[in-house]
Amino acid sequence: MFDSLKKKFADASGKLRNKVEEEAKEENNVELIEESSEETFDEIEESEEEIFDEEVSEDVPLSESEEDEFEGEDDISEDELDEILDAALKEEAEEESEEESEEEEKKERAGRFRSFFNRGKKEDSKEEAEETTEEEVEEAKEAEDEGPEEAEESVEEADEESVDEEADEEAEVEEEAKEGKKSKRSFFRRGKKDKSDDEGKGEKSGGFLSFIKEKSISEDDVEDILFELELGLLEADVAMDVSSVVVESVKNDLVGQKIKRSSDIEEYTYQALKNAVAKIIDIEGKSMTELLEEKVAQGEPLVVMLVGINGTGKTTTIGKLSNYYIKKGYTPVIAASDTFRAGAIEQVQYHADNLGVKLIRHEKGSDPAAVAFDAVQHAKAKGKELVLIDTAGRMQTNTNLMDEMKKIRRVSKPDLVVFVGDALTGNDATEQARKFNEAIDIDGVILTKADADSKGGAALSVGYIIKKPILFLGMGQSYDDIKEYDADWMLEQIFS
Repeated sequence: MFDSLKKKFADASGKLRNKVEEEAKEENNVELIEESSEETFDEIEESEEEIFDEEVSEDVPLSESEEDEFEGEDDISEDELDEILDAALKEEAEEESEEESEEEEKKERAGRFRSFFNRGKKEDSKEEAEETTEEEVEEAKEAEDEGPEEAEESVEEADEESVDEEADEEAEVEEEAKEGKKSKRSFFRRGKKDKSDDEGKGEKSGGFLSFIKEKSISEDDVEDILFELELGLLEADVAMDVSSVVVESVKNDLVGQKIKRSSDIEEYTYQALKNAVAKIIDIEGKSMTELLEEKVAQGEPLVVMLVGINGTGKTTTIGKLSNYYIKKGYTPVIAASDTFRAGAIEQVQYHADNLGVKLIRHEKGSDPAAVAFDAVQHAKAKGKELVLIDTAGRMQTNTNLMDEMKKIRRVSKPDLVVFVGDALTGNDATEQARKFNEAIDIDGVILTKADADSKGGAALSVGYIIKKPILFLGMGQSYDDIKEYDADWMLEQIFS
């Protein structure tokens, strides 16, 4: 059910997403981020820390100026951080071009960094650190016999280790803070490099498209797509007036929407389409059941007259309605007011017998208005709550038969005049309902064969065009295959 409408709506959403994504790429306004759908941000941070450890093992040091660049990174904006990172990358490029002239300086820096990093690690125990210091001092003393210069170097190394031991706790704190900053710096620097590598590539599997700065959906973005949507709705048997209303509503909802992720486009389009359709299919009006309850409370039967063209299923629908309300505890009576069509009285008699319902009938060719009047009087006399009047099918262009239908209405004074239309006829059903409404002022609609209607145009259009509610949907061949209309259910079927 509604397969065609679902496809049209999905196509419109997909085309709009593709167009906005392409436009954002042309404006250099996107970043492609590849990640597993199950990977969390914490897992990303852990992987970045592991990569940072590998970078440290390569003995590539950071200068004090580079470390200072990220001292206040938590207090600055992302744009400012990007500028700092760009400057750092530029500085690295300049350093690489002067690699030969600064080779000695780099080796010294590497040595200092290695010494700093090793000192920052936790020692197995304080006792081992003390033993190591004492051994180095003894080695320095022994080196005095070998020469004054070597002894002096050994003593200096022992003194340095002693100082380091006293400042061990302070060094650990400083190391943890610096490691956090360097890890974050490594994350952002690699993200910057990866961005340049990924530019020009399509969206990868398991990835998502993220807009760097806000982008708004413009009228130009949706114009062509909504034109195609309108054509698609017309192909799905949606009335032209209804198609225009849907497209205009979607346009008003989408234009100006600000998006940051490509998934936002689909969400906004889905919601805009759903809002538009909800306005179309939800026509105010009381259901037949509500009216029946009100009439019963007044001690009167509810009189329902069914009209429509030949072959739409009026007689079968009367059988389904009888069964529906019998199960609700009411007692219907049927009026066989189709006195002209051959076999019409026998057909309705068949349904009445199957359901155990009283049928009021006259001879073939008798006055149909008289049959309807007698059925109403029978219901009042016997305390039956529902009168269902079957009328002859007629084309909306047949003036004589339309006049006869008006006579039946004048005599029986029905509480509801219901148009029965075939959902499979699409726009024809909507046009027929409009003509009958102009001629006799119908109160509601029943659509038959709705379960077989893959397009759904009639169900979407007929109520809105005549401004009258759909009361029931015929959903199959058996007596139980009828459903009281529910706009929320209808919306769910279309957008499931």
